[in-house]
Amino acid sequence: MTGITDGCGDTPQKKHCPHFACGYVPSGDDPRAHIRHRNELCGPLATIFHVSNATETWRMGLFGWLRRLFGNEEQEGQPPGAAGSGRRRQRKHRRVKLAPLRYDLVRRKLARAAAGNATVTVRDYRFARPGIHGGWLDLSQDLDEGRLERFQLPRFRQPEELARWLEIPLGQLAWLVHRFDDDQRPADEQSAHYVYRWIKKRSGGVRLIEAPKKKLKRVQRVILDEILDRVPPHPAAHGFVAGRSIRTNAASHAGQRVVVKLDLENFYPSVSLNRVAAIFRSLGYSREAAIWLGRLTTAALPARLALENPPNPALHPYRGRRLPQGAPTSPALANLSAFPLDLRLSGMARSFGAQYTRYADDLTFSGDERFLRSLAVFLPLVGQIVRSEGFTLHKSKRKVIRNSQRQTVTGVVVNTRPNIARRDYDTIKAILTNCIRRGPSTQNHARHESFAAHLRGRIAHVAQLNPARGAKLLALYAQIDWNK
Repeated sequence: MTGITDGCGDTPQKKHCPHFACGYVPSGDDPRAHIRHRNELCGPLATIFHVSNATETWRMGLFGWLRRLFGNEEQEGQPPGAAGSGRRRQRKHRRVKLAPLRYDLVRRKLARAAAGNATVTVRDYRFARPGIHGGWLDLSQDLDEGRLERFQLPRFRQPEELARWLEIPLGQLAWLVHRFDDDQRPADEQSAHYVYRWIKKRSGGVRLIEAPKKKLKRVQRVILDEILDRVPPHPAAHGFVAGRSIRTNAASHAGQRVVVKLDLENFYPSVSLNRVAAIFRSLGYSREAAIWLGRLTTAALPARLALENPPNPALHPYRGRRLPQGAPTSPALANLSAFPLDLRLSGMARSFGAQYTRYADDLTFSGDERFLRSLAVFLPLVGQIVRSEGFTLHKSKRKVIRNSQRQTVTGVVVNTRPNIARRDYDTIKAILTNCIRRGPSTQNHARHESFAAHLRGRIAHVAQLNPARGAKLLALYAQIDWNK
C-alpha cells in the first residue's frame, strides 16, 4: 500500500487505471479523456485510497476493494488491528504511579524508646489524662530543646506553664478549649468562643466564617506573634506571608507558554486538629503542650449544629475539629500544614522544567512547550501527591491557559509581565471620572464606610502592578471634590 495521491497518473498511455478495478482503458491519445476520468471518477476516490500495483487491483475483486475502502481488511506489513483508514492513532500514555515514601522506621523507634513509658502512678500536673490501664499519662517529657532553640520559641511543657506564658489563669485556659464540656465542644452558639457567619462563594455554595471572640482572639494573637510568625513557610507559598503578595506569586509565571491553575477544595477544613498538633510537635513542643496549642487554634461546631436532624449538607466539611476560617492563626498554620505538599510539588515541577507557586488554596504551574506536551503525565502525578498529603483538588476549577489566551494568576495578567487587567483599570478610571463630575457620594454603591480609603487601596493595587497607570489614576483621584 502507498500513500495518498491526487489522480490516475501523469500519462494516458497506461493500459488500465492503476488505482481501482474500474475497467477504464484510455482511448487514443486524447489526454482530455484521461483528465476527465481522473477528475470525475477515480481522482476523488484515489484521495482516500490508493493501490500501487494495477495487477493487484484485479485480484482484489469487488468485495476486497470494498473491505479495503472501508478499513475492514488488514494492510500488508502491519500488525492485526493496525489497518483501517489513514487516521493517526492517538498515543496512549502509560499511567505513572508514585513510589511510596520511605520513613526512617529506626529513627522513629529510637524516639519512642527515648520518650519512655508515659504512664505514671502520680499525677504530675493538673488536667493530666488517665491511662488506659490505670495511672496517669505524663505527656510533658518529650520536649525537644534543640528544635525550639532553632527558631527561638518559648518553652513550656504542661498546661500550667502555658497559662503562665499566656498570662491567663489556668481555669480560663481550660475554659477556652472547652475542657469541661461534653465531647470538648460547645453546647450551642452562645457558649462557643466563635461568631459564626455564612457567606456565599463566587463559584457557588457557601463558606462558614468563624471569627473568634475577644478573649480567644487575644490568645491566638500571642501564639501567632511569638510562635508561628517565627517559622518560615515554604518559598513557594505566597499567601499571607510577610514580603510576598499576589504580585510575587504571579511574577514567576510571566511570559510562559502555558499556565496551569488548580484549586484545593475546602482547604482550611482539611487541616484537622491532629495535623495542627503535629505541626507544634515538629517545632519541638511536648505532646501535652502541642495538644493544648492545637485546641486553642482549632474550632469545633456546637453540638446543636453538629447533631441536628436532618443533617445540613453544607456543614459536612466542618463537623470535625479543624482550622477555622477567620482566626488570626489559621493562615500561618495552613501554610505550615501544606509545607510537605509544597516541597513535593515544587520538586516535581522542577523535574519537568516548570514553575510552581501556591497562594492559599490556589496552585499554579507554568512552563514552556515541552511542559505543555507533558501535561498528560504531569497532572495525574499532581493529583496523586495532593491526595497523599490529605487534600482534595477541585475538579471543576482546573484551567490550562496557553499564551494565545489571556493568562491570569491570582487576578494578575502574566502573558508578558505582571500587569493589571484592562477591564479592571477601565472600571476604576470610570469611577474616578464620575466622582469628579457627579461627586463621590453617587459612586459608593457598596456603602463603604471610608470610600476614599477604598479608592486609594484600589489605586495602590494598580500602581503596584503598573506604576504608569497608577499615576494616571492618582491624578484623577486628586481632582475629586469630597464635599459634593
